[in-house]
Amino acid sequence: MKKGVKYLIFTFALLAFAAVMALIYRSASSKRYLETCSGVDVVIEDEFKFVNKSDVETYLNQYYGSYIGQRIDSVNLNKIETMLDRQSAVLKSQAWTTKDGMLHISITQREPVVRFQRGNDGFYIDDRGFIFPLQTNYTSLVPIIDGNIPLNIASGFKGEASSKKERQWIDDVLNMVSYMQKNKIWSDNIVQMNVDEDGNLVLIPRDGNERFIFGSPADAPEKFSRIQKYYSHIKPNKEENYYKTVNVKYNGQIICRQ
Repeated sequence: MKKGVKYLIFTFALLAFAAVMALIYRSASSKRYLETCSGVDVVIEDEFKFVNKSDVETYLNQYYGSYIGQRIDSVNLNKIETMLDRQSAVLKSQAWTTKDGMLHISITQREPVVRFQRGNDGFYIDDRGFIFPLQTNYTSLVPIIDGNIPLNIASGFKGEASSKKERQWIDDVLNMVSYMQKNKIWSDNIVQMNVDEDGNLVLIPRDGNERFIFGSPADAPEKFSRIQKYYSHIKPNKEENYYKTVNVKYNGQIICRQ
């Protein structure tokens, strides 16, 4: 066979192959174009239970609208993620679709570090200082601070505290709680914390009747060191429950009162 004929045959075969592949691609694209959303699959990426699949479906129905039966390539994934990220207990969401018609959603929830309680109202704060409301379907077992909380937070608020003074107080609380968690003796033995009428943080131990006046949550390591000195050097020399208050808020001082 002549060389020119072989070249023509090869070229024709190559063009035919390209045409077939184009048809296959167009067919697949057309199928994708016509595929509709048949359901939603929700994955929660952590152990918290603030949000579940039912909640996500409710959010979609209320804030996104109809998605079941919607053409899969027209589902607005960015809108879904933005909507979900606005929910108070959601730290980050991801949404994507697959060729089987499923809408997939991955949820990472906020991790509360401390809970504040004022009467019947309360809220959580995560490790970034983000405030979010208590959730009706799940309670996280984190340290609780109640009483005269020096934060002007309205019921249902979510976000950061508005004033620099409030944000600093929150940062100090987070540092204090972190220190307690890293030193198991304190996380195990301090069972209650409240803020009194003078704005002092008061720590209540598991054993004994002492109330430790901590003052502000700042300088936690030094103040816990003074509490430790009380247990080591002062309490052993007195009868049980001799002191009612132990003030450690002043630098270099331990003030005990009956």
